[in-house]
Amino acid sequence: LKDGNSRMNSIDTPMHVWRDVFQVNFFAPIMLARGLFRELASAKGSIVNVTSIAGTRVHPFAGTAYATSKAALGSLTREMAHDFGPHGIRVNAIAPGEIDTAILSPGTEKIVETIPLRRLGTTAEVADIIFFLCSQQASYVTGSEIHINGGQHV
Repeated sequence: LKDGNSRMNSIDTPMHVWRDVFQVNFFAPIMLARGLFRELASAKGSIVNVTSIAGTRVHPFAGTAYATSKAALGSLTREMAHDFGPHGIRVNAIAPGEIDTAILSPGTEKIVETIPLRRLGTTAEVADIIFFLCSQQASYVTGSEIHINGGQHV
């Protein structure tokens, strides 16, 4: 953060930060999926990408590089569902909002006041959705992005 209070915006964020963020959030998921393609096809596997609420709206804490990398991953998820589907591989994404973890940003309590369910999500709630997407109960679900944010996206 340039002044300690503002987000990393599209004007001031150094390009090396953009590259680092996209490497982790965008390129790593497709590299892993491609690298494990044969195993995934053999197992009729399921891929769950992790996007973010920041990928669909300007977020007070998430920087521009992070937000756009997560938006790009949402689009990549749909493209992967199209390409991997004929091989029996389902590809979906989850888009968490504010989840109660050790890395909460200062000021999160102000955001909680605007969330329709008026609370943070739990890691167990996120894990339950991932488990569902990988299960046979979701055998006809692919190309979807599920919001896990207590209605924060509405």
